[in-house]
Amino acid sequence: MIIAVELEKKKNIAIIGSTGSIGTQALEVIKENPDHFVAEVLVANGNAELLIKQALEFNPNAVVIADETKYKQVKEALSSADIKVFAGAKAVEQIVEMETIDLVLAAVVGYAGLASTINAIKHKKQIALANKETLVVAGELVTRLALENAVNIYPVDSEHSAIFQCLAGEWENKIEKIYLTASGGPFRGKTRKDLIQVTKAQALKHPNWTMGAKITIDSASLMNKGLEVIEAKWLFNLETSKIDVIVHPQSIIHSIVQFEDGSMKAQMGLPDMKLPIQYAIGFPHRIKNKFPRFDFLNYPQLTFEKPDLDTFTNLKLAFSALEKGGNMPCVLNAANEVAVQAFLEDKIGFLQMSDVVGNTMEKCQYIKNPDYQQYIDCDKEARVLANQQL
Repeated sequence: MIIAVELEKKKNIAIIGSTGSIGTQALEVIKENPDHFVAEVLVANGNAELLIKQALEFNPNAVVIADETKYKQVKEALSSADIKVFAGAKAVEQIVEMETIDLVLAAVVGYAGLASTINAIKHKKQIALANKETLVVAGELVTRLALENAVNIYPVDSEHSAIFQCLAGEWENKIEKIYLTASGGPFRGKTRKDLIQVTKAQALKHPNWTMGAKITIDSASLMNKGLEVIEAKWLFNLETSKIDVIVHPQSIIHSIVQFEDGSMKAQMGLPDMKLPIQYAIGFPHRIKNKFPRFDFLNYPQLTFEKPDLDTFTNLKLAFSALEKGGNMPCVLNAANEVAVQAFLEDKIGFLQMSDVVGNTMEKCQYIKNPDYQQYIDCDKEARVLANQQL
């Protein structure tokens, strides 16, 4: 006899980055599953209008606007609601300490998400991690803190969610290799000569995924895959030699795990971020949904290619940073954030982004075993060096 297993009590979710691409999709998941999830805390950087709209719809316990100049606007708009309003970077870091929070969805883009995630771990909050830069910048520190505080980190990136799903029930079996799949982005098959004149508008047109501007540019340059390689090393405790990247233009197989007996598991599905978000915040349960279903007949061919490391050098730089270790992934990330922003502001060309990253890695002081303060200092130093090249 099979007895239905009821989900535990509703999970109170804090969304750090509620107005971004992942945050807004997470709220859609919460809205569709009111019996399972509550939006307990919403945090935004500067989009006060959308934060106010979200707060009025979901009625969280508290909201935080990082931009302190927007505090009055948010406070006044929510004056008739029973919602606490806070502002400032320190408030973003501290809000995760609230006792009512069960899980923190770390969905802030870039280095900015590190402090709040670390504080959440120190206060023993479970983490759903969409902010890959947290592990890129300080993977060793973050994973050690998670272990010390018995905190689980559930991956939200579709590739890492796929690996996590493939490993369910396989925790005792050794991994021989993992394959992170990449769509190849909008410029797959292009040469360096082709990429000299590409525009911001072209780079922002991803063929399969709908994402924020920064991650879309990273996908076009393959830096996003490089960051995911580093993230995978820390999430799954892997040696670099056990991580490979394969281009899969259809984005149906989200990643593959190969075990030491040669068997391979792949997680498949249509490219939709709501599925890995739901899996991460609902784990260990799979919750019924109405998301579109994959149909094999609509995809008669699934193809695979090697990534072109000579054209898309960012992926090569990421592997190099991971191999060297220490503060090099932190340098890589900081320089890339500066370079992507400069490209989005039409200050540099597409290929110059990898030049900025590579030159910054060469110039930045190497630290083998950095502590938290050294990560902060290293991030600042790398940004200065990167900006000097613009």
